[in-house]
Amino acid sequence: MVVKKKAPKVEVVALDDVQLKSLTDSLSVEGDRSSTELARALKDSLSSSEPLEQIQLISKAGVLLERLREDECTMGPLLQACLSTLAFLFTKLPAKNPLKRAVASALGSVPDWLQEQTVGCLSESLSSCLSSASTDHCSHLTDSITSCLDGFKLGEKCVHHLLTEVLQFFQRTFNYYVEQNRALSGRHVVQAQLMQSCLAAVKASMLVVQRSQEPISTALLSASDDSDLHQALSGLLGCYSCILTDEEFIQSVQSTAGMAVVLLIRSVIGSGDDVPVIVAGLLQCSVDAGSIAPQCLRQSCAGLYERHRPAAVALYLSHGALAMLSWRGKTLGPQAEKLLLLIPEVLLSLDTRVKESSTVMVVARVLTLWSGAALDCVQVDTCPPLLRSSLIGGSSLIARLHQHIYAHWEHPLDGVRHQTRSMFQNLLKLHQHCSDHTSDPTGDPYITQLTQDLLALEWHMKGKYGTLGCLVEHLGAEYLLRLDGGLPSRLLGLMGDQTMAPYASDLLEKLFVSHKAQLCARFMDGDAWIDGWHEVWVRPLLQVLCTARLDQTTYILDYFLPKLLRCNPSSLSHMVQALQEMPACTEGSAGSRGALGALMTCLRAARSQGVLKSVEEELCGGLVPLPLMRQALVHKHDQVRMDALGLVCESHRSTETLSRQEIELIRHFLPFNLNSQSPGARQQTVSLLKKLLCRVKDSAQLLQKKLDQHHNHKHQQVLDMYQEFLRWFCETLFQVFHPGASFSRCLMALHLLGLIAEHFTFNTGCGFALGDSVSFSHAQAVLCCLASNFLEVKQLACNLLQKLPPVAVRLQEPERLQSLLQVALDLSTSTKPFDSVTAAHLLNLLLHQPALQDALLRCIQKRHSPVQPPALIQSQTSESSSLEQNTLTMVRWLMVCLKEEVLKAEASLMQAAASYPLYGRVHCITAVLQQLNTGSLALLSEWRAVVSELIGLCYRMSDVVSPVVQSSSPEGLIPMDTESETSAGLQKILQEIQPRDTNDFFTSARELDPSESDCDSERKEPENTVHKPQSCNRGGGDDGEAYRVTAQMVLVCCWRTMKEVSMLLGHLCQSVPLCCPLTHADGRGVVTEDQVEGVGKYFREQLLQSRHRGAFELAYVGFVRLTEMLCRSGSTTLQELPAHWLKEVLEEVKSSDPSSKLCATRRSAGIPFYIQALLSSEPKSSSCGLLKMTMRSLTALAMPSNDGDTESSSVPQVHALNILRALYRDTRLGESIVPFVSDGMQAAILGFTSPVWAVRNSSTLLFSTLITRIFGVKKGKDEHSKKNRMTGREFFTRFPDLYPFLLSQLQEAADSVNSDSGQVKLHPSLFLLLLVLGRLYPSPMDGSSSPLGLAPFMPLIIRCGRSAVYRTREMAARALVPFVLVTQVPSTILTLLEELPQEPGPGLQQNHIHGTLLQVLSLLRSYLADTHRPQSGNEQDFDLSCGLFPHLWLATRQNPCLVTRGAFLDLLGCLCGCLPVPVSGSQLKKLREETLQILMASELVAPQGPDDMNLSGPGATQYLQSLAHIAVSVCVESPHLWDCPESAGFQRELLERLLRCPHYEVRLFALDQLLRRLQKTEEESQPRGQEPLPFDLSVSSLTSLALHETYPGCQAKVLQVLAVLPLSWLLPWRDGMTSLSCLEVLEHLLTLLETSTHSVELYCAALSLTSQLVLHLAESTPQGLSEAAVVCLSRWGALVTQGCTEDQPAEVKLMSAEVLVKAVPTLLTAPALPLGITHTVALWKSLFTLLQDEDQDVRDGAADFTCYTPAHLHNTGVSTGAVSPPVALEMGVGLLCQLFQMWGQVAAGMVSLIQWLLGDEQSDTRCEESLDLDEEFLFEKGDLNLWAEPLLWARMLHRHLSALMSVTHSLDVSITELDRLSAIAKSNALAAQRSMNALPALPQFSATIEYAKISLLKERTSLALNLLDTLRSS
Repeated sequence: MVVKKKAPKVEVVALDDVQLKSLTDSLSVEGDRSSTELARALKDSLSSSEPLEQIQLISKAGVLLERLREDECTMGPLLQACLSTLAFLFTKLPAKNPLKRAVASALGSVPDWLQEQTVGCLSESLSSCLSSASTDHCSHLTDSITSCLDGFKLGEKCVHHLLTEVLQFFQRTFNYYVEQNRALSGRHVVQAQLMQSCLAAVKASMLVVQRSQEPISTALLSASDDSDLHQALSGLLGCYSCILTDEEFIQSVQSTAGMAVVLLIRSVIGSGDDVPVIVAGLLQCSVDAGSIAPQCLRQSCAGLYERHRPAAVALYLSHGALAMLSWRGKTLGPQAEKLLLLIPEVLLSLDTRVKESSTVMVVARVLTLWSGAALDCVQVDTCPPLLRSSLIGGSSLIARLHQHIYAHWEHPLDGVRHQTRSMFQNLLKLHQHCSDHTSDPTGDPYITQLTQDLLALEWHMKGKYGTLGCLVEHLGAEYLLRLDGGLPSRLLGLMGDQTMAPYASDLLEKLFVSHKAQLCARFMDGDAWIDGWHEVWVRPLLQVLCTARLDQTTYILDYFLPKLLRCNPSSLSHMVQALQEMPACTEGSAGSRGALGALMTCLRAARSQGVLKSVEEELCGGLVPLPLMRQALVHKHDQVRMDALGLVCESHRSTETLSRQEIELIRHFLPFNLNSQSPGARQQTVSLLKKLLCRVKDSAQLLQKKLDQHHNHKHQQVLDMYQEFLRWFCETLFQVFHPGASFSRCLMALHLLGLIAEHFTFNTGCGFALGDSVSFSHAQAVLCCLASNFLEVKQLACNLLQKLPPVAVRLQEPERLQSLLQVALDLSTSTKPFDSVTAAHLLNLLLHQPALQDALLRCIQKRHSPVQPPALIQSQTSESSSLEQNTLTMVRWLMVCLKEEVLKAEASLMQAAASYPLYGRVHCITAVLQQLNTGSLALLSEWRAVVSELIGLCYRMSDVVSPVVQSSSPEGLIPMDTESETSAGLQKILQEIQPRDTNDFFTSARELDPSESDCDSERKEPENTVHKPQSCNRGGGDDGEAYRVTAQMVLVCCWRTMKEVSMLLGHLCQSVPLCCPLTHADGRGVVTEDQVEGVGKYFREQLLQSRHRGAFELAYVGFVRLTEMLCRSGSTTLQELPAHWLKEVLEEVKSSDPSSKLCATRRSAGIPFYIQALLSSEPKSSSCGLLKMTMRSLTALAMPSNDGDTESSSVPQVHALNILRALYRDTRLGESIVPFVSDGMQAAILGFTSPVWAVRNSSTLLFSTLITRIFGVKKGKDEHSKKNRMTGREFFTRFPDLYPFLLSQLQEAADSVNSDSGQVKLHPSLFLLLLVLGRLYPSPMDGSSSPLGLAPFMPLIIRCGRSAVYRTREMAARALVPFVLVTQVPSTILTLLEELPQEPGPGLQQNHIHGTLLQVLSLLRSYLADTHRPQSGNEQDFDLSCGLFPHLWLATRQNPCLVTRGAFLDLLGCLCGCLPVPVSGSQLKKLREETLQILMASELVAPQGPDDMNLSGPGATQYLQSLAHIAVSVCVESPHLWDCPESAGFQRELLERLLRCPHYEVRLFALDQLLRRLQKTEEESQPRGQEPLPFDLSVSSLTSLALHETYPGCQAKVLQVLAVLPLSWLLPWRDGMTSLSCLEVLEHLLTLLETSTHSVELYCAALSLTSQLVLHLAESTPQGLSEAAVVCLSRWGALVTQGCTEDQPAEVKLMSAEVLVKAVPTLLTAPALPLGITHTVALWKSLFTLLQDEDQDVRDGAADFTCYTPAHLHNTGVSTGAVSPPVALEMGVGLLCQLFQMWGQVAAGMVSLIQWLLGDEQSDTRCEESLDLDEEFLFEKGDLNLWAEPLLWARMLHRHLSALMSVTHSLDVSITELDRLSAIAKSNALAAQRSMNALPALPQFSATIEYAKISLLKERTSLALNLLDTLRSS
């Protein structure tokens, strides 16, 4: 989007009377004709009040000046006055005023003979300004000086003329700014303005020095050292030095000052070799190097030579040297060369010294700048050899720069990552220019090694992509494809990860563009290259699109496909052809889009890129047949539907007309896709339909324009078609808002109607006149949406109602207006929290009605209240709008009511909680005020009174409820507080509520009689009274009704009131104008400074004392609004408040102890929130002084104190740890908090050593937060994957302070780990240290020269592996892996193995052995999994066997410890069970033989007695599982690797041994591995034939186990295994020697199913296998089932039906769906009806229930039945593939009606469907009782299923039944059945009518859920009666 620059504002020159008179007088003296004419023009311009006229007159004066000729005109007083006037105006006007430019132009056009005088006048005017300037005009004068140098030659001469004065002015200005900045600490807005002024002044002074090089050098040569100019330059240099060393200045000012220092030195010294020497001296802090500089210069820079100057000074000076010295296009002198090589050294030394991310960003930018300058230097003809050798790849400097890149390429700041990429590119070019391989870079060993190293890196490293992209540009894509042919597929596979997709797509683009260019260059003859290019880039893309999961391909569509099509548009036809030739998979493999989806994706991308043009009335240029499009629009997968819709809606031109085909497709799409549960799909649908509506609008305007020019019948037809379409569109959407409509459907319809209102408006009469199609019932339905439980629906409905035609909404009718207002006022006191939100939206809608005040008056009169209504405000002032008047009246009335209620609440909080919780009224007041534009209030005095009263009322309400939210246990109100202030209030409430010791108060409601409402007359009940909850009505208290009150109601009343008070006060402070002379000099303010400060103190009290999380979290929201306003306010007092409050609270935290009021539990409650709010108000651009001060204080407090922790001394420490945690988590502090991470980490780790539990607990929380802060949020399921880790180099570069700390802590912890003594010593922080270290890993790019190397940690971690604590040993093993480089793994493993004992003996340390084995195992697993380990032949050099054979005894019975035996077996299993492994072939064979012998002699295979059989003791289970791992590898996973004995059935026996093992863990493991292997085999050999398995398996042992297994986990697994095997293998079913029939097995499994509801896994496994047997039974007996079989089948049908109900777990419903889908061809659609009509119809009903389930996966699973329906039952033209659940539901009901005809069971079918239509008769006839919702459920939201829509289901049934009646001629439904159904229907109709009559007025709002239920019942009943009448008549 092009943003127009803001036009500068033209303002009249502002002169006071004295100045104007003086100028006019001087222009009125006598003079010649030309001068007089000029003077007149100037006088006119001065007296004019029109700015544009002034510009014209000044321009005229300029023309007159230009015409003055020396011979006609003399230099008299008048001409002198004219020039002086112009000069005065030039210096007086502000820089941005266009008038100033006009004056400069006029002065610039003076003839040559007048130039001297003009310069004199201008100099005089500027000089007088410079000498008399007060500090207030500094920035104006700075701008004037800049204007003089802005293309204005005379101005430049004037500056040269006054050079010394100008420089002295700048010196004075800078001194003033430095002082002022110190004084303004904490006033951020003013400080920010000062910084901007200072930056402008530094830039202006640099400009003066740059433009005055000649005058300066001339003057310096002739003048002495103490001349004014010398002094001015020295003073200026001193000011720059002062700015550079003052850390309170922002970076941009310091950076510019660094450039200014170098510029000034260059100007003073000249351009010889001395300048580089002096600058180098400054960079190194070397006074000797600076000794050649003049004395005055050295004195001015004294601050820059100090050793303790800030680290960033060198950075800014380096930047200055690069920017201000010339490097381009010339051979450097030796000193300049040294400086060029010194700069990167200085910058790299800052790497570990700077902490702020913003400074890291500057370092990266300056390094990139340096690499650019170095590149300029080596591009000259004669590059100096020293420079060439220093800058060639592989030199030490370049190696260090590469290390800098690798340390920063993953930096959180985008800018840093971008700069490292640019620097990498520059370093490549540097190497290219310095090396000898310029012609063919692919032959350069340095480049090829670099490429291989980068390709070998893990793909989760973002830096890898950018650097590879640079190499592609350098080497060409073909070279990289030669090195790694699978690059395109691998990069496409990474596109599924949102964080990686942009990087991968950029690299892919560079690759395919470069590859195309290389191929085109090779094949000169046109298109010969294209097939090869398609093979590399398009084929893998189509593969991924068709088969990958949908969520993995989203970003391919967003990032990759458009780029590919832009690169080569002709590829589209190749894609379409390839996809249409692919076999369409009927089911659509789980989760993938299939060929159809991929086709839509490609076409959509092409259409939106403009590659695919739409031909007239021919969608997609005829590339896709229409039925295919229709199928895609209702496809099962969201993304396929979205792509198809995108293809229809998106277009390259917004004026492209819609074809009739496209409109038909939208009509097909919309009804089925409104109820989408996925927010992403809803968002995309709305976005795409918005594009479509824009097309309609733009193309309609174009057609209308053409029609206006000349009539064209075709254009008119299109417009008529648009009109018809838009009316249908609106009508369809308005029909959506029926009672019980799902949230998603309402939301989508409201969004789309909002788009219609936005693009076409609901006007009447003109254009498309869509307003005519909106009826009253439509508007009424939208109005009812205000009662929705979903806030978004309320908001959208409220906005839409304001755009609908008023005639339809009918709010202007007095009765309707009054009734809605009454409902809103009633709802504002409801005890249901969401009712008050409805009330607020209703009021917001009504506020715009002019007649609102009259309606309010009538409501008040009707109330018969003694309270006086507020006076009506009827246009007392013409300025005030009706909205403002209405708002004021409404707020006043709500306040009147609120005051009355607060008074009652002060008397009895219980009664308030039960009948008029205060929060509803307050919420309404806030909502009403939010509608108002507070900037343009007219009734100011009234508002001041209202706001003042409102703030007081808020404080009163807070006082009423704060005892509850500030009590130590607000949730249950158990008083623990003994403070006198709160205990009195608490006692009062507790007296009312009277909790009993039996706790029945929390489970049952307490009856409160209205007569008891007065506290004094409270009767005490005997202690043993039990409160029985009785149904009591809600009442207002006046009519003697009773109330029901629970602890929950009291608490909700209190914390919500607190919340609303906070929101209201926050809104008042943020939005209502402040009475402050600076902001509103006209006195237009409403809130006073004192009021704002009072609100701040209120928030402070709430945040520091509230205990209830809801209360303080929302007080925080209000307080944040206040702090934002304080910073922006013009008041000095208010701006200084945050800093003052912050210091106060930190002091309070410091001195807190157990008796302090600050809450030390609940993670310090609101204290962290309070500090967060104060800190987040500090602008990011400031120097963050408050944050630094706070972090220093808190870190000091969080560190353990030296005098030993006690409970009392640890309270401040706990607070500090909790506050730090909140600050590290606060995203708004962003990168500003990173410099303090090291300190926080130290505090957290040291906090673990505290003896006080509270400190350790808070340290744990802080540690967890810091891990997330450092390593980012979890990026993968595997906690230990490298995505969640960081290289050691990057970690210690970003947090250098942690290196010595972690090392010393680990040293201390490792010294304490010694299990020899037999005592367990657990160092408190060892766990944390290992956790942090386990998150680091060495990068292959890390050199061995790293100063922060990971090597010192290694021996310490190895020592930790000896701990007596099992978990420590495990963690040490995991933490060791990252510290060992891939190349050093083999030697490390062998060294560790050598430590193991070679034979059993006394004094064996099993802990040592176990720790060592775990470390070896972890290293080995990591090594085997590492795809980038060295493959170059040395695989054979690393043979583990020599380290293993001497220690094999550890795995045998010689070793008494089962734990170490198991660990050694795991190591053997790891080596023997996979390929390739680091053991030579012959040794590996020997190792496998030995391992097999150990296995065969073990307790698992060859037990030697009962002890072996029932092995027990520590580690027994693990040991047996380790043996089982090896056994499973031998007989299931990889039998081909093991050289097993020849005896037949060895493997089968081994497997059976595992399945018979008495330890269930072993059985479970064996079955699990067996199942995995079978599933893998099944996937590999699709479709499954009857080929044998790749291992020996005895099915009979499994079938036997299935009948006798007792452990549920194993039972489930064995059934899952059996379900995967072909049934022909299982039947006949063997149980030992006996054989069972299919029916017997079925009966056993059904019994198991009926009794196994406790285990979901077992239930699902049994159901799956049972269903296979049922289908087999039905298929194998076509002639009819036996009676026993029918009973079995009916039992199975009942179980399936039961599994489909709403309350079942999702897994059970998914399995039921799968079972039903597979039963469709055999049972549900079979012509023979094997289950009988009743059970078959019940199963269909279950299927339809699942299609309306709330779980998306369940619905999708059930929708697959369409793929299993026999072909002859498909209606022609109906989609046959996988369709979305709503379409499947529609198809299913149609199919069932068709089946009734086929079975000849139309009458029975009709009766069943009418019963479905009537609903469950038991629940509906008892409707009245069920509708009476229990008052206790404050948050009752209605039905559980938010997706199903019973009304639409009823209408669908009615539609299909009507269709069935119309096609069936003879309906023989029995009269008794008709009578029975009619009776039910009539009884329901009566019940509904009775319930409806009992509801209050406007029940849509006051009783929403009940109203929806009754409406549904009425509609169902009327539809059923309609059908029954039709049946009777037929």
